[in-house]
Amino acid sequence: MNTRFSPDSSDGDRSSADTLSTDGQSSALSILLIDDNPAVARALEIAFRIAGHAFDTAASPAEGYSRLAERRFDAILLDMNFSPGQSSGDEGLACLARVIADDPAACIVALTAHSGIRIAVAAMQAGARDFVMKPWRNAELIAKVEAAVARPPAMLAAALPSTTPVRLLGESAAIQRLRAQIQRFGPSGAGIAVTGPSGSGRTLAALALHAASADPEAPIRVDLRDADAWMRLDTAPGTAILRHADLLDAVAQARLLDRLPVATRCIAIVDDGAPLSPALRRRLATVEIAVPPLADRDGDAVLLARHFARLAAERFGRPGVSLTPAAEATIAATRWSDEVRGLALAVERAVLLADGAAIDAAALALPEAAPAIVADTFDLDDAERVMIQAALRRHRHNVTHAATALGLSRGALYRRMARYGL
Repeated sequence: MNTRFSPDSSDGDRSSADTLSTDGQSSALSILLIDDNPAVARALEIAFRIAGHAFDTAASPAEGYSRLAERRFDAILLDMNFSPGQSSGDEGLACLARVIADDPAACIVALTAHSGIRIAVAAMQAGARDFVMKPWRNAELIAKVEAAVARPPAMLAAALPSTTPVRLLGESAAIQRLRAQIQRFGPSGAGIAVTGPSGSGRTLAALALHAASADPEAPIRVDLRDADAWMRLDTAPGTAILRHADLLDAVAQARLLDRLPVATRCIAIVDDGAPLSPALRRRLATVEIAVPPLADRDGDAVLLARHFARLAAERFGRPGVSLTPAAEATIAATRWSDEVRGLALAVERAVLLADGAAIDAAALALPEAAPAIVADTFDLDDAERVMIQAALRRHRHNVTHAATALGLSRGALYRRMARYGL
């Protein structure tokens, strides 16, 4: 993390194809800065807004993924180090690789230290369109960003997509495996069955599979339980997302197989692939991928809850609303009956009904099978242990950062960790 900069630039949200007006003058760009230094963020926001561009900030890669899941930005300014004492650039390169994997057309400009030429080269090799060394002159930085947006990536011959890329949020090993499967099988064109619990994000995974393919057309979505929806299959574009093929009887499965256009790629969302006939399985489920339940996505529930809270706060006009550490600990310890969908509903309701800016555990509508820490036999030791576990997961077991978040000294946190065997 480097902090040297020289302050020297927002309205509008347009795709990169619209960055030049008809008279050749630059028009407003939407810029996202991912940098944990608030002084840098404030200085660059002033500079880019003065230059007539929209500017948004994210203090960490996780927050950046959340904002990128909501909308497309014309350009992303990415710092290459986030943790104190880090100078390798590995954190920034990992973030860059994930953003590019989700959206090969993303325009990323890397921010590196004055001695970080190796990192800058690695960033360019990984897909960044340009880099800027710190300290920079703001006029130079703005000019580089505008030029990078106007210069499409060489590997993409087609026009850049205007829709927001599909992004699966989460840092758990389970969701990382799912993302890797999507990037592996999405471009193949094979029929894929997406399984997993209802509410876990199966439709999002199916859309991500399609987004990873070369098919430029939007897929059609067909609920096969609806007889009237079957007629959409007759005019299906390149890809069809089919729901509930596993609930069809043998006759209906045979009818579906006959009706599917030969050139249509099928992505099926099913509870279980076993009920599919062998012939239909070959057509719909050359490969099966499973969306993991939220309980198997260690730490992701809190990341998702923050994402849902931020979106709900913007939607309901509640700026500054956030989850307390106790609420996050409760979220991490709760088994959500309707998976991610149930968590989203609880967080959105809590944001809407909150009296102040802080959403505590009491504001969350918990499932009937609530965790022990909110049961009638409330145990303060259990609550503290869960909060410490949540803080350690949130900060990837960086004790200094976790202690700061909990309002403790490093020594006090180490003593509590020893007490609870953490």
